[in-house]
Amino acid sequence: MVPARLTEYLDGNNAKYVIISHAPAFTAQGIASLTHIPGKELAKTVIVKLDGTLAMAILPAKFHVDVEMLRKITAAKMVAIASEDDFKDQFPDCETGAMPPFGNLFGLNVFADESLEQDAEIVFNAGTHRDLVRMFWSDYKRLVRPRVVRFAAGQPAQAA
Repeated sequence: MVPARLTEYLDGNNAKYVIISHAPAFTAQGIASLTHIPGKELAKTVIVKLDGTLAMAILPAKFHVDVEMLRKITAAKMVAIASEDDFKDQFPDCETGAMPPFGNLFGLNVFADESLEQDAEIVFNAGTHRDLVRMFWSDYKRLVRPRVVRFAAGQPAQAA
């Protein structure tokens, strides 16, 4: 079941969204394949530690977090991908690894890769391994206010 915290926040802020239910899947690429959503359109939430403080890094499922790039952008001395043990208690109403990219609901800063701005919509885990939310990128950006920067590894280099 999608956490009430998320749906109440979306409804309370007049966001238009659709919940998509699917068979259980535990990886972003698996979800993309199962739901026929291209990996570039499905956003995944990766929990990172910036100098020991948890934060969310949101990027297309087909990419990976470039830790060194994120370190430079944030001016952190240490950046690492958090383990599930590091964050499992941070999202009490979500299944581990299926947290939605709404760090503001969980007291975390959010970094969104700029490649997400290429699509009018964003699709992401809705707190379970069986549900997704599809909504307008503009609504997501308005509600979460992520820091939009480039940190995804595996995407083409920017034109100079």
